[in-house]
Amino acid sequence: MAKGWCGRVRLAASILAFVSAIAAIPPAHAQVASGYAESPSDALARNMKILGGDSTDFNALIGAGRAALAMGDTQAAVGFFGRADEVWPSSPLSQAGMGAAMAQDGDATAALQCFAKAVQRGATQSMIGSDRGLAYDLLGQHAQAQADYRAALLGRDGDEARRRLALSLAISGKKAEALSILAPLMARGDAAAARTRAFVLALTGDISGARSAIDAAMPGSSSKMGYFFQKLASLRSDQKAAAVNLGIFPDSAVRVASASGSSAMASSQEDRMKSIEDWLSNPPSSTGSPIQPQPVPQQVASVSLPTRIIAPSPAARGSSSVGIYSTQKLWLQLASGASAAALPGEFDRLKRKSRDLFEGISGYVFDDGTRARLLIGPFKNSDDASVFADDLASVHIDAFTWTSQPGQTIRKLPSE
Repeated sequence: MAKGWCGRVRLAASILAFVSAIAAIPPAHAQVASGYAESPSDALARNMKILGGDSTDFNALIGAGRAALAMGDTQAAVGFFGRADEVWPSSPLSQAGMGAAMAQDGDATAALQCFAKAVQRGATQSMIGSDRGLAYDLLGQHAQAQADYRAALLGRDGDEARRRLALSLAISGKKAEALSILAPLMARGDAAAARTRAFVLALTGDISGARSAIDAAMPGSSSKMGYFFQKLASLRSDQKAAAVNLGIFPDSAVRVASASGSSAMASSQEDRMKSIEDWLSNPPSSTGSPIQPQPVPQQVASVSLPTRIIAPSPAARGSSSVGIYSTQKLWLQLASGASAAALPGEFDRLKRKSRDLFEGISGYVFDDGTRARLLIGPFKNSDDASVFADDLASVHIDAFTWTSQPGQTIRKLPSE
């Protein structure tokens, strides 16, 4: 059994490397005002240059967040969107951006909470549909997802909404409709649509057609994708959505290829772009010296998601370093990411924002091997969590409720 599992991990890793090298294509909406296509890395560098002169430039913060998101670094994107939310708390754009990042990171519940806030601030279905639809798909709510995608077809992310709609329809067993939805993009020679078509065929049981289609899109790749295509049929519908949209495969420790060609990027400390990380932790004043533009790698600084918090019960403060609870427990999630290594530092950063609020409160980490969560709690009930979340919101810290399941291991962070 262990040998087979290791083999699947090695296969997933090879697919990840293969698709990362060949299939990455900048989103079609990566444009600047003059109308020419701009790569995500160029967009990030341009917006960072603006922020070097004025760290409160709202449009540059949103632009940097979208660029980081397009580059696959969801945590850095949330860092930019979080700063934008502080600059203009009534704008829907920052919460819409955080929702998109959470959906792309696989945290559908947190994403929907962000989208709900964006709607309260005036976001329309066409504005957020492409990303909120993904969150619904990840929860197995495919009818709601498809309604959102259709509303977004004429919006800024219309092409991506069309590709995601095709995948959602295929997950629902609607092969003919899914292929019809893709037809306009296929007629344009859209490379991402060609990959999506292969996944549509695999999702609807046409494995031979899927292998031929992926070979046409990426010659020689069918041998590497065969296992992935075969396994799709055995997954639940929500797992299928995670697999084809995000490359998250349930029996693998890494992300594999997705229909969009994106894949999870390593979040090691060494790969971070230090100038961006430092800026997000302690932005310069608008009158200070500007940040010098840096070459932008394909991994942006990992900055964890700010979230709302609630005062934990007193019993939680004296708990042991590792807890395995026999019942469900309610927590507040303050941050998340692919690696737990960055979470202690993020907890320290959040505590520095309000020492009084965090006095006596410990941080906890839940890590299932594919995603790590920074938590506080557990709380007696949702009312207690709500009260503390509101307190955190008053100092510009957002938090999401998260419920642990019986038997899950929750690790307490070391005390200062």
